[in-house]
Amino acid sequence: MAQSQIQEQRQTQGQKLTQSISHQQLLQATLVELPITQLVDRINTEMNDNPALETDSGYDLPDAPEYADYQDDQDASDDYSVSAEREERQSALDEALAGIGRDDEDLPVYHGGSNVAEDREEMIYGQSESFYDQLMEQVGESELTDRQRDIMEYLIGSLDDDGLLRKPSDVISDELAIYHNIDATHEEIEHVLKVLQDFDPAGIGARSLQECLLIQISRRDDSKVKTLMQQVIADYFEAFTKKHWDKIQAALSLTDIQAEALFKELRKLNPRPGASMGETVGRSIQQITPDFIIDTQDDGTVTFTLNNGEVPELKVSQSFVDSMKEYQDNKEHLSRQTKEALLYIKKKVDAAQGFIEAIKVRRHTLTATMQAIIALQHQFFLDGDEASLRPMILKDVAEKTGLDLSTISRVCNSKYAQTRWGTFPLRHFFSDSYVTESGEELSTRQIKAALRDIIEAENRQKPLSDDAIKEELAKKGYPIARRTVAKYREQLGIPIARLRK
Repeated sequence: MAQSQIQEQRQTQGQKLTQSISHQQLLQATLVELPITQLVDRINTEMNDNPALETDSGYDLPDAPEYADYQDDQDASDDYSVSAEREERQSALDEALAGIGRDDEDLPVYHGGSNVAEDREEMIYGQSESFYDQLMEQVGESELTDRQRDIMEYLIGSLDDDGLLRKPSDVISDELAIYHNIDATHEEIEHVLKVLQDFDPAGIGARSLQECLLIQISRRDDSKVKTLMQQVIADYFEAFTKKHWDKIQAALSLTDIQAEALFKELRKLNPRPGASMGETVGRSIQQITPDFIIDTQDDGTVTFTLNNGEVPELKVSQSFVDSMKEYQDNKEHLSRQTKEALLYIKKKVDAAQGFIEAIKVRRHTLTATMQAIIALQHQFFLDGDEASLRPMILKDVAEKTGLDLSTISRVCNSKYAQTRWGTFPLRHFFSDSYVTESGEELSTRQIKAALRDIIEAENRQKPLSDDAIKEELAKKGYPIARRTVAKYREQLGIPIARLRK
């Protein structure tokens, strides 16, 4: 009997340990998968359910990661808010101790939270306003007549997803007359359009990619590089779009060093100025708040920070810790009811510590993952060209970080990164590979980008067949089969040649 009892006791302890580890791992996996907006909701829920968890007014949590940027601009009202929070949590603790013997569900739960996060300056990187609203704010700062404002509003509403205006002036004039009873002349429209093109970001309202880039260049300080950039876009635009750098270099009689410096500046231009301004007029999409803010420096250095948004720093309530220590120091004289209260306190403190640790693990995991992605796709963050995305799968990032494949998958789910080229889902940076007959590994995204460029540059009267596209791709260094051309063309939603006339 004694042996049987010992064996049973050991099994029970082992089971509890396994459940504890399993619960913590599950919590960490859950938090890693949550995007920033859902994480805030999850933290608020946890704080409501656990009175031992509270915000740290000093934002100075031990072992806080250096990559997280916090602002500390609290005033006397913040101190009052934190003090009130502590008093209320102490009250919840007192009620818990007074209500000994009741079920855990009946114990009081602290509702509400610190106003610290609300009083801090908001750091929202996702767009809370639409593309239209942001431009209309700039309209309010411009000196325009009521008639010009009406025309401006219509022009803004006519911009495409990239922020360009591809409608001809005569079409806009007709639409203004029909739908708004405004008989605007070509000159009036052009005048208002020039005002729009002075708005931010540079390039908004351009009627073509070429004009968009020239507008951006025109805002730079006068220099030899600026003059050369304008010359390239104005006189050698076709060669520029096809990346025939050698032809441009020869035409401008540049040395290798001069050409490299010029091309580096040209790659910084943004072909999609509207993409950085959030949702476009007429589109009903869910607001996106990026988890990563990626910054590309002029010297080619790529850095990033985690967007902490309204995520507060957390700590275990000191009143709970002190109470637990006090009761533990006097455990020999505790009554049964007081011991039950102590168990309640310990349960809440352990849960709070586990949640804080899971938040730290999430930060570390997200940081390691983005560091690996930037290292593997460094060129893309420099030029924003999809063709620069090298073959990369989840396994590559897992090997570079030392994390599990499933963990990397969770990190890349439902999360976005804000770059100077726009905001992208993390899945955007991943690309399958195509292995040529010679064994060379090419990015399928890179091939598709080249295929799209070839079709966009083709003669509309004589569109290229898949065989002809195959030959053009081979010239660019992408020796793929005709059936592969057809497959990629279909994936891009591009019809066959006879339907592209």
